[in-house]
Amino acid sequence: MNIQKLMKQAQAMQSNMAQAQEKLAALEVSAEAASGKIIATASGAGMITKLSIDPAIIDPEDAEFLSSLVLKAVQDALIAAKALNEKEMSKLTGGMNLPF
Repeated sequence: MNIQKLMKQAQAMQSNMAQAQEKLAALEVSAEAASGKIIATASGAGMITKLSIDPAIIDPEDAEFLSSLVLKAVQDALIAAKALNEKEMSKLTGGMNLPF
C-alpha cells in the first residue's frame, strides 16, 4: 500500500468523523426518574441540554431525596449519550476501538 493512498484514507476518515460528531451533537437522548417526574436530556456529544422537574415532586423538607433523583436521571442520560456515541462511531470505524 502506498503512503499517499493511506494518507487519503486517513483524511477521509477524519472528515467523516467530524461529520459524525456534528450529527451526534444534534441527537438527543433522555432518561427519567420518579416515574417521569424528572427528565434529563443529553446530546449525543455528552452534554446535558435539558432538565425537567415536576413541581409536585419538590419537597422542601427532603431536598436530599430530590437531589438523588436528579443525579440518577442525569447519570442515566449521560450513559445513554455515551452508548449512542459509541454506536455511531463504531459504524464509522468499522468496530475499531479508536479514542475520540
